[in-house]
Amino acid sequence: MNFQATPNKLSRRQFLRFGALASASAAVSLGFLGCSRALIQKVPGFKPYQFIPSPNRLLDLPEGFTAHAFSRTGEQMDDSLWVPGKHDGMAAFPGRNGKTILIRNHELNAGDKVVGPFGWNNEKIERAAIDKFYDAGSAELPGLGATTTLVYDTRTQRLEKQFLSLAGTLRNCAGGTTPWNTWVTCEETVQKAEGTYEADHGYNFEVPVSADVGLAPAIPLKAMGRFNHEAIAVDPQSGIVYQTEDRHDGLIYRFIPEQPGQLAAGGKLQALKLRDLKRADTRNWRSRSQKFFRWMYNSVPVGETLAVEWVDIENVESPKDDLRKQGAEGKDAAKFARGEGIWYSGGSDFRKEAREIYIACTNGGTEKKGQIWKYVPSPYEGTRQEEKHPGTLQLFIEPNDSNLLENADNLTVAPWGDLIICEDGPEEEFLVGVTPEGHLYKFARNAGNMSEFAGSTFSPDGSTLFVNIQSPGITLAITGPWHDIRQRRLT
Repeated sequence: MNFQATPNKLSRRQFLRFGALASASAAVSLGFLGCSRALIQKVPGFKPYQFIPSPNRLLDLPEGFTAHAFSRTGEQMDDSLWVPGKHDGMAAFPGRNGKTILIRNHELNAGDKVVGPFGWNNEKIERAAIDKFYDAGSAELPGLGATTTLVYDTRTQRLEKQFLSLAGTLRNCAGGTTPWNTWVTCEETVQKAEGTYEADHGYNFEVPVSADVGLAPAIPLKAMGRFNHEAIAVDPQSGIVYQTEDRHDGLIYRFIPEQPGQLAAGGKLQALKLRDLKRADTRNWRSRSQKFFRWMYNSVPVGETLAVEWVDIENVESPKDDLRKQGAEGKDAAKFARGEGIWYSGGSDFRKEAREIYIACTNGGTEKKGQIWKYVPSPYEGTRQEEKHPGTLQLFIEPNDSNLLENADNLTVAPWGDLIICEDGPEEEFLVGVTPEGHLYKFARNAGNMSEFAGSTFSPDGSTLFVNIQSPGITLAITGPWHDIRQRRLT
């Protein structure tokens, strides 16, 4: 069985020509669907990894790799508050003296029955600077969504400091880094101001990278839109911010700031539209009958490069939570299946000149197992010349096989050019690598429970892959012979 998920260059006519063959091969492949996902799948050009069982029931890894667990939910931090639960999106930044600064999200609501930064019953809230909260919850139920900042030494594999850095938000799911050295954290909710909630939610917030203990002012970036935010990625060449929306019928947005690097100064919000496919449904969902003829009915084939244009979105604070409907129904924007992780790749040793943005759609594809998209910005992105030289979108992979990938969530780009994808599926969870050619491989397995991975990110020195297990809330630092992964591709 071919476990490769490489971009497919077949035309629609060729899809039809090979339809019968595809149906036959699909029948044969059904025999593999019952295989345990604990098996490391063999990918062309790779020797399959063998996992070494974790002695502490945390993370199974290939030989030579180890994981250091730290910053667990409920630990006391340096500001006398507690590490909140539900660790989620995260990024790594260079700190002083070669240290790494991590900023991590916590996907908590007000009133969640897990440990928040102020204790189980918010009994220690007086220890925090409430005047810097976004929503103090009428002094009864403050928003428990938050970011924490951690200082970690990759040379000694030691956590040196951790503290609460943003408070009073809700469901801080993912986010993204900026070229001006900040973290943008995203609320995955559209909770309105009512009851104990003192403010509308559904915004992005910017957190400075700092090792100094203290809360950043929680200022909502309202011009970036109010919707079920998931993650952002910034193109450093243009300063444009790309955003995902975690909805079954979500859009991909871009925000063109009036002043690059100054998100709070306002700007223009737009949604992605495929130039030659109005109201495109990129999800590739199909009924049972259509699945049998999937080559005929796929609206967006894997590997096809599609020209993009961007349509303006109005009323961006969206009191009715209707930005996606405004874009898709009113302006022919494309629908995406739960846009989640998004990461800018400025090239690697394999693609030095590449400007690429990778986007994970958690339940896209005919089997709803997930898709990875690749957007290449126009050389004139965000200018009037863009129309003549549009950006392009490509469905990079759509495996449609849970043995390869199940429900892609957060992702990052490794120093050698591979994607490292966090799974968030219903069964056992893996970190999945994807090469620039589209080959998939399993790299790590959650050995402790069925909780999702989140927040994969490499240290600035490239020595350490940090990742979270959301429940019960643990951050791990993975080290080992990273050069072996690159070498496997070259041999």
